[in-house]
Amino acid sequence: MVSAKKMNVILFGILIINLLSCDKNTNKPIELVDTIDSSHQSNPVIYFEIPVLNLERAIRFYESVFDFTFEKSRIDGYEMGLFPFRKENSGISGALAKGEVYKPTLNGIIIYFHTKDIDSTLILAVKHGGKILYPKTSNGELGFVAEFQDSEGNRIALHQANQNP
Repeated sequence: MVSAKKMNVILFGILIINLLSCDKNTNKPIELVDTIDSSHQSNPVIYFEIPVLNLERAIRFYESVFDFTFEKSRIDGYEMGLFPFRKENSGISGALAKGEVYKPTLNGIIIYFHTKDIDSTLILAVKHGGKILYPKTSNGELGFVAEFQDSEGNRIALHQANQNP
């Protein structure tokens, strides 16, 4: 379960990102890289790997919960299930990764997946072997967050943006 202090840090971080992404005079979005470090040509995170013990089970879990389609691959000798990626879409992509260097954990980095409906996503996660770790919680104007344990023992977070009226 995420403590109130941790949630405040998360909310503060999201707020800072939103504040930094708008021009103070026009309130129009600006490039974050312009405000952080002009030597970088992209956002700092470009790819992720989620450790798995059983690639087939993990693929079934993520396909069932998020309706993703995976492409299997072998990279540097490790089994991978590649998440979908389209250049025209925003955000990053990654893989489910199986190998001796990949250790599922509830205590490591937390990856947030966007969802249109946290409640439905949490129901699917539990139905397919997951466990709710942090229930749907409002983060004010930014929407909602929640966390669950996936089929492999990883802590995975969800974000649902507020719907525009």
